[in-house]
Amino acid sequence: MAQQAQEARTDCYAAVDIGASSGRVVVGYVEDGLIRLEEVHRFDNRQVRRNGHDCWDVELLSSELVRGLARCKEEGFAPKSVGIDTWGVDFVLLDAGDNLVGDAVAYRDARTNGMYEVADAIMAPEEHYRRCGLQRQPFNTIYQFLALQREHPEQLEAADAFLMIPDYLNFLLTGVKAVEYTNASTTGLLNAETGAWDETVMEAFGIPRRLFPNVTHAGACLGPVRPEVAQAIGYDTRVVLPATHDTGSAYLAVPACEPPAVFLSSGTWSLLGVENRSPICSEGAFRANFTNEGGYHFRYRFLKNIMGLWMIQSIRRELNGITYVVDEKAIRKGRLHQYMRVEGLGHEIGFPDLIKAADEAEAAGVVASIVNVNDDRFLAPDSMIEEICAACEESGQPVPGTLGELMLCVYESLVRCYRDAVAELAALAGHEYASINIVGGGCRDGHLNRRTAELCGLPVYAGPVEGTALGNLAVQMLADGVFPHLKAVRAAIAESFDVQKVEP
Repeated sequence: MAQQAQEARTDCYAAVDIGASSGRVVVGYVEDGLIRLEEVHRFDNRQVRRNGHDCWDVELLSSELVRGLARCKEEGFAPKSVGIDTWGVDFVLLDAGDNLVGDAVAYRDARTNGMYEVADAIMAPEEHYRRCGLQRQPFNTIYQFLALQREHPEQLEAADAFLMIPDYLNFLLTGVKAVEYTNASTTGLLNAETGAWDETVMEAFGIPRRLFPNVTHAGACLGPVRPEVAQAIGYDTRVVLPATHDTGSAYLAVPACEPPAVFLSSGTWSLLGVENRSPICSEGAFRANFTNEGGYHFRYRFLKNIMGLWMIQSIRRELNGITYVVDEKAIRKGRLHQYMRVEGLGHEIGFPDLIKAADEAEAAGVVASIVNVNDDRFLAPDSMIEEICAACEESGQPVPGTLGELMLCVYESLVRCYRDAVAELAALAGHEYASINIVGGGCRDGHLNRRTAELCGLPVYAGPVEGTALGNLAVQMLADGVFPHLKAVRAAIAESFDVQKVEP
């Protein structure tokens, strides 16, 4: 029950965690040595079609951010600080008057098609990896800049500042322009060794250094919120930078049971890897397409970016007739109808229904067709169901004819990718791993956890679910002296939240 407004709790912190599909505001505090969480606001994140591109609705995000902070007060909290984390790579440009230049184009937009060839003619991909250590993905910020140079060079001319999505939301709260390290490391413009902008890369690619504030690190306080923000939310607070890249925050919350452990942040994307003290920019790492993303306090997240639950989320949206991008053309039908007629599912299909369908197909002895979940064809298809079926047909495998066969195809394809990534990781590290630790929403998927343990031959430790919000709050608590160091925070997380062990 909410406390009375005059009794608002002030020994607490607010994590604003925004993913590709939804966002929420979570309040955290320590009580009797345990970390307690209360979600006070949840909202949809959406993309809109603007000027021929799929874009983030940053106006919606900013209004929901303020609404969520106001809900804190309504629920009896006045957080000492606020931290924001989101996905990586995407950005906005501001002019000298702090107005947006162009749109906040989303990473799944097709504008970066063909940019590999353009980039490789400028700098060999091996050299770029040696300098920046970033996994080759078509949506990396550097490729977005190349696309922008060709389509809208006038926007770069008019721009005065570059901010990534969480940096822009922080700017709206405080008026301070700062680019945080963990998110900056997803751009392909940051030097992996120094942690600073790589001016050699920027000069080679014609990207103006003048746009980029010097990198700021997690734990820094940007200052108090603007007076008008304080008035709107009903209290004064300050903004502290967490690891603003959501995976950076999620990795902070991994209890690391049974080390040496592989970490898996399981959500829209599956980020599978380990935490290192130095980057690995070797030829082997480049060939295996592993990335070195920045972590809290000069750590490196050495990981592989795997398509993750995006395919499952997309299937669920299609079955319920929901489009991902507002004003997008209607989802193509076809095989979709036969899945919707499955007895007992109806039209309001949830994730438990999809898991059950996969379980039943497995129990019936269905042999799953396998697709490459990291194929770019699954990044933003008009219909995920049709794309999966087409991939099976093109490879000469049985086309899924039921929902259970479809889901088993996705699950088995995903866990095989996990298995291969763990093997690659062990080869690069020179030693085997003892467990897989999964945090995030995907850790609730019992089918996925079980098959991951079975196929990888390692115990899976599933939890906590609220990994990203916990990591966000952990940095704020460290900055405020609630915990003396990261090890103490992780110990408190392990004590405060259930972790389920799944044997192989």
